[in-house]
Amino acid sequence: MLSEQVYAHLRSAIMRGEHAPGAPLKPQDLAKRQGVSLAVVREALVRLVGDGFADRLPNRGFAVPAFTDRRWQEIAEARRAIEPVVLRMSIERGDVDWESRVRAAHHRLVRTPPYVPEEGEYYSEAWAEAHRVFHRTLLEGCGNPVLLETFDRLWTASELARRWSAHRNPGRDGVAEHRRLEEAALARDADAAADVLVRHLTETAAVLTGGGAGG
Repeated sequence: MLSEQVYAHLRSAIMRGEHAPGAPLKPQDLAKRQGVSLAVVREALVRLVGDGFADRLPNRGFAVPAFTDRRWQEIAEARRAIEPVVLRMSIERGDVDWESRVRAAHHRLVRTPPYVPEEGEYYSEAWAEAHRVFHRTLLEGCGNPVLLETFDRLWTASELARRWSAHRNPGRDGVAEHRRLEEAALARDADAAADVLVRHLTETAAVLTGGGAGG
């Protein structure tokens, strides 16, 4: 399906930084560049808006979201409110199989290179997926699919913020943060795990406002 291909191409280009934060996404130019109709590009752009990778501007078309967009702080606030609670539930309810999955997901994350030359300066798709799986696996012990669906939506909505944050703060020790998360969860120390997770999420959002040194 053409619109699916254009969507995937634009999403990847935005995440690789080929369209800068705040830059306009002009349907006519994109259609010409992709060799497709204006309708196909507009369909792809509307989907990008729905997934948080583009903004629809009144009377001004489409644009990449800006660093300063308030949504990043709102999403971070929502994640800080929800995910530590779900993590506590997961630690309380998770069984030995859950522990094994957490350990395996963390191992995969550690062993996946975050950057590969062919994907540019932003972290790789493979690392992004390993990162998502690790965070989701930590919460899966809660056994509540509605809460996990909420996590999925917030994760997708915050993907750009994570990439921009990591790019702006390359010295951040995400490896150590993820290791502390795994250790606290498997030690069944809910207080420590929730505290590490809150700080992890806060750090990601803080970079985009210039306040601190992705989650």
